[in-house]
Amino acid sequence: MALELNTQQQAAQAGFRRFMDEHVAPFADEFDRREETPAALVAELARCGQLGGLVPPQYGGAGMDAITWGLLCEEVGRASGSLLSLFTVHGMVAQAVQKWGTAQQREQWLPRLASGASIGAFGLTEPGAGSDASHGSSTAVQDGDDWVLNGEKCWISFAQIATLFLIVAQVEGKLTAFLVERDTPGLQIEPLSGMSGFRSAMLGRILLKDCRIPAANLVGRVGFGFSHVAGTALDHGRYSIAWGCVGLSQAALDASLAYAGQRKTFGVPLVEHQLIQGMLADMITEVRAARLLCLHASALKEARDPALIMETSIAKYFASRTANLVAGHAVQIHGAQGCTDRSPVQRYLRDAKIMDIIEGSNQIQQILISRHGYRGFVAQQNARNKTAQG
Repeated sequence: MALELNTQQQAAQAGFRRFMDEHVAPFADEFDRREETPAALVAELARCGQLGGLVPPQYGGAGMDAITWGLLCEEVGRASGSLLSLFTVHGMVAQAVQKWGTAQQREQWLPRLASGASIGAFGLTEPGAGSDASHGSSTAVQDGDDWVLNGEKCWISFAQIATLFLIVAQVEGKLTAFLVERDTPGLQIEPLSGMSGFRSAMLGRILLKDCRIPAANLVGRVGFGFSHVAGTALDHGRYSIAWGCVGLSQAALDASLAYAGQRKTFGVPLVEHQLIQGMLADMITEVRAARLLCLHASALKEARDPALIMETSIAKYFASRTANLVAGHAVQIHGAQGCTDRSPVQRYLRDAKIMDIIEGSNQIQQILISRHGYRGFVAQQNARNKTAQG
């Protein structure tokens, strides 16, 4: 696996960093306090091609390779965890439509998602069904040439501004995915506020009451909603979040290195104290390890290797744990200063906690990773025994 970026990827990374340093990072704390992401920023992200980064060029997107997309998510995560969730959910809808949508759906929606004319959001989580999505209570019933949806979705990132929702609902006990436009009668959005992290992610609750949509808005087939359509979306979500966690961790590390070099205690800079050096060493090592896991997942994604799914789960699991460790150390190094809104490290810590939960909680990742590891071990043992006997 090549660990060095090529010339085009390096140039893209530098451009992403410049954009985030100019348009996002200096204002992220203010966005956090106001609990909103300005519409002008979203429009600029779309105009410069970042929002439609994964949409193929034939539909007006940038057609980024997996590594370039990962680098973009790292820089977004470094600037704002809340903004990262826009790239995540918008990309989840685009990826699901691209892979499972009909030709008509791709022609209709991918150009709009690429240009930012439509903003996508993913409606899976419900008040009584988070990680256990199979027990969601939202329903869809076919009525002639239409589907009628009823139910509730919550904690939906950027629901407040999204114009196209990918909704997963039960059809006679089978999870099924649908595209629902914002102006559909019977669909109502309620803003959610007061979150501990991701405060400017403009979360909302989606209420569906006799929400009637055309039969053509079915994505894939009945029963494909979770195993196929949502599976594609969640794989993309974990990949984007993993890279974003690397960016958040890097931001916390950079802030800590700068502060430790300037702040003096007992007559010397903090960076001269061995306990601080120990924390910084752990932070540096963890960030580099998380980045390598993401690069490994990127290489598999480019190669279309089926191992990508599990390696992405591992990358997301490790990177989100790293984000919490590094952000926690950052607040500790900053002391009281790190607990005030005058320092971004308190925001990093709040946002890092959310990373543990979204796109499959870390406890779900532990189950998946351990089961996969055990199956691999058993298969390896059986192969060795067969060789020894043969």
